[in-house]
Formats: sequence, C-alpha cells, structure tokens
Amino acid sequence: MRYEELGRFADVSFLILASLTSGPKHGYAMMEDIREFSGTQLEPGTLYGAIARLEKKGWIEALPAENRRRPYRITTAGIAAFREQVATLQRVTTVGKERLAIWEGS
Repeated sequence: MRYEELGRFADVSFLILASLTSGPKHGYAMMEDIREFSGTQLEPGTLYGAIARLEKKGWIEALPAENRRRPYRITTAGIAAFREQVATLQRVTTVGKERLAIWEGS
C-alpha cells in the first residue's frame, strides 16, 4: 500500500496555521509550502474555504493585496489555537508510539 493512498491525515486549518507561522503568504504560496512540509496537495477550493473559516474565527487576517494576490498572516489568537493543537498532537503521537511499541512487542 502506498501511503499517499491513505489521503490527508491533517486538518486543512492546522496546515494553514502551520504554514503561516513562518510568515505571511498568499494562497498559492501556502499550497506550495503545505505540499513541501506535509506532502498534502490542497485544491484551491479546499484552501480558500478553510481560509474563510479561519478569518471568521479571527485566527488569520488578510493583508493588503500585492499584485492581485492577497497575503494572509496568523493572528495572536491563531498562534494560541495552533499552540494548543500542536500540544494535542504531541500527546496523541506519544500515545501512538507507546501503543505501536506494545503491538510490535506482541
């Protein structure tokens, strides 16, 4: 089985926040960054739907357009939400490793 057949494991919003923690980006730059660090290829509709939801929550904000492209940046509230999600994923990863070790030991 090829792992890419498993589909996307990470939430799109989490991937966007992860991308924006390294600085403001427009949509295409986010899609490329996300593909590079996670191997997830987002479709534009998926990306922009999640961007709209994140803006509504106040976790990201649009910056003035640059050459017909609108960059976005993460907000203080977005950093707090991202930090909480990273901590949750760290706990899940720890439990997952422990459980795999038990399974591999049987």
